[in-house]
Amino acid sequence: MTIPQLLDRAVMRHGSRDAAVFVAQQQRLSWYDLQQQSDNLAAALLAVGIRRGNRVGIWAPNRLEWLLTLFATARIGAVLVNINPACNSDELEHALNKVRCRLLVMSRGVHDHDQLETLRQLAPEMDRPGPAGELASLKLEHLKHVVVLDDLSLPTHDATKQAVPLRALRFKDFLKQAGPAQHARLKSLSAALDPDDAIGIQFTNNRQGLAKGVTLSHFSMVNNARFAAKAMALTHEDRVCIPVPLYRSFGMVLGALSCTALGAAMVFPSAGFDAAQTLQALVQQKCTALHGEPTHFEALLADPAFTNKDFSLMRTGIMAGAPCSADTMQAVVRQLHLKQLTVGLGKTETSPLSFQSHVSDPLERRVSSVGRIHPHVQAKVVDPQGRMVPVGTPGELCLRGYLVMRSYWEDAAQTAEAIDQAGWFHTGDLATIDAQGYCSILGRLGGAAAPGSHTTQAT
Repeated sequence: MTIPQLLDRAVMRHGSRDAAVFVAQQQRLSWYDLQQQSDNLAAALLAVGIRRGNRVGIWAPNRLEWLLTLFATARIGAVLVNINPACNSDELEHALNKVRCRLLVMSRGVHDHDQLETLRQLAPEMDRPGPAGELASLKLEHLKHVVVLDDLSLPTHDATKQAVPLRALRFKDFLKQAGPAQHARLKSLSAALDPDDAIGIQFTNNRQGLAKGVTLSHFSMVNNARFAAKAMALTHEDRVCIPVPLYRSFGMVLGALSCTALGAAMVFPSAGFDAAQTLQALVQQKCTALHGEPTHFEALLADPAFTNKDFSLMRTGIMAGAPCSADTMQAVVRQLHLKQLTVGLGKTETSPLSFQSHVSDPLERRVSSVGRIHPHVQAKVVDPQGRMVPVGTPGELCLRGYLVMRSYWEDAAQTAEAIDQAGWFHTGDLATIDAQGYCSILGRLGGAAAPGSHTTQAT
């Protein structure tokens, strides 16, 4: 199944129900609305020449336009390139040029980071007279279109910097590019897509610090979203609070696509993580599930706004990104009412989850392991010579199955180093798997292992 088919199914089954709530933007969309607005954006992309396989960058925090871009690019088979909103000019230049990005959807700024100024450093041509929406840059030679989101949340009061560059387009003006001809093509373009098409590129660092473009398919992300949702026992009645970033798999796959798979509502409390706003959204939006890293949960428990709030509707979610102490897990279960909270092992290269606990797993398993293997995934633990070790013996964790990335984008050497000829992805994690199938991560190969520790790897 492709991502557009997943959305179409959600619309067919749950059309008028809430699909997405962006609290900070005061936006609430039904599944019908989400499909219509993302298709409007897809038609606009076609109008400026974006075609199947072209790369489209999204450089923004959690907001409605991010979600629309996800489904719009998938609808026409363009490849979505996720870029960290906080990246510097060198990182941005590498990301855009590495994948030869043709169009960039971007916010103006995040916190104290002026994104427009960062892009101007690379492409000063944006401010030179010429056709709006058409860019010709020496440093970013493949980037032809820049679309700026409609807000004025820059960390500066300089009016000249708040203005949209001459060669860029506001998001609302970009949508006007679409016409009946482009809308008429969407259905046939979507039907022609192959689930195995590359559809997303996410960047992860290697030992040299150069970002590698992890290339994922419809098939890998859709199914990983489905199995993550099943492990949480998610249904269309659930409302999932997603304070984790969409530019990471945690937010995009385990948040947005898992909700789409079951028709659950997505609730985005703020552009970036804010404990008070998240707590308010949990109550006001009647959330039943919550995603986050242990530090997020700890911040929620410590926030003054935590007291005198009713979390009785809360039930499940995913905790990932770092080890979780028993004390923190117990406090989360008791005080946030997340009795069925799951943990998991996630890596960008594996779409992201390979192991995950189930809602029925006891608390001690959720703090001593990352759960058991997902359906249709193989795992083994090997010694330095590549031989499988006995049950319970530490070694390198290797994974194989639908969830493994297609490649590092146009990097055959790095891909071959990570995925062997038999299709096993070598995670670089030192792990054990016990007789019941529970996996514990002890550290990284070549690094000092913390006795008795585990990690729910960053997604």
